[in-house]
Amino acid sequence: MVPLSILDLSPVPRDGTAGDALRNSIDLAQVAERAGYHRYWVAEHHLNEGVASASTPVLVALIASATSTIRVGSGAVQLPNTRPLQVAEQFGTVAAVHPGRVDVGLGRFDLHRILTLLKKGSSGRRGGTPVRTRVVDGLLLPEPGRVESDLALYGCLAALLGFDAEQTPPDYGAEVDEVLSYFAGTAPGPRGERLTVTPALGADVEVVVLGSTPGDSARVAGQRGLPFAVSYHLVPHLVLDAVEAYRASFRPGRVAEPYVIVSADVVVAESDDRARELAAPYGQWVLDIRSGRGARPYVTPEEALARPWTPEERAGVADRVDSQFVGSPMTVRGGLETLVRVVGADELLVTTITTEHADRVRSHELLAEAWH
Repeated sequence: MVPLSILDLSPVPRDGTAGDALRNSIDLAQVAERAGYHRYWVAEHHLNEGVASASTPVLVALIASATSTIRVGSGAVQLPNTRPLQVAEQFGTVAAVHPGRVDVGLGRFDLHRILTLLKKGSSGRRGGTPVRTRVVDGLLLPEPGRVESDLALYGCLAALLGFDAEQTPPDYGAEVDEVLSYFAGTAPGPRGERLTVTPALGADVEVVVLGSTPGDSARVAGQRGLPFAVSYHLVPHLVLDAVEAYRASFRPGRVAEPYVIVSADVVVAESDDRARELAAPYGQWVLDIRSGRGARPYVTPEEALARPWTPEERAGVADRVDSQFVGSPMTVRGGLETLVRVVGADELLVTTITTEHADRVRSHELLAEAWH
């Protein structure tokens, strides 16, 4: 079996606090270490009342200090939200205390595009040629959901981070190169000398690029010879295209051969029926994010099942709901084995959210037992 890892959004529990969410993440990381998971990553999200993982390096440091063997890292820290120098310094700091256990997962958040859309009065809904649902060797590649999105929250984030729609967006490849240069000690100083960036210089870290499309992220990961984490759980219909673009552009670098990590949204329980019940709030979670309201704390399964849905709302989140792996341990294991086989993945990264923390812990325990 390929290694099994976790991506955590540090969800704020219903009627709970950010502190509860962060303590739950530390607890789940300790459970994951005992259960044999390979990595524990946390994702960067801002201005979302239902997510507490806004500062990935701080949370990574907390988790690393509460564990002893599991790899910890970002999935991802977003460029250009954080400047490359800050990324290298922050994760180099954690790695100085926990060498050989820290991953720097680099993502890309195109706030400049969002600002341009806001300026034009456009919504976040993408046009283009319709993509139809298909099944490839047993793997569902669903038609993408389309939801009218209010981009005001993203515009607020852009303003808080100091982004200007009139500026030229940073080149993602150059940003990744800059991060790598601080770890390698090849960054040029003001008079041509090599910069010594302490504690990034020589830090024992693994750098991974995360992406969901066959665009810049896949290409940059391949050209720099870096591992590539592809988000089936976010954009399932493009997973094979993204991996193909990565492999086609790959040149040996920090890894000698292509290394693909594929993500999946998962809910496991003792039975298929119980798992479907626990997963019921997921559609509302996705709808809130896609519509621009941001992630909210999970409602209860009972509330989710009683919620009336319009046909347009259901269609807008169907791709994410239908590509979620939900069921008993062996049901989910079978689906995930198909995902790994069809993608040709070297590692599996799972993310799980439930209303109750105990159910999320149990889901990861059951999956690890079945997977290993």
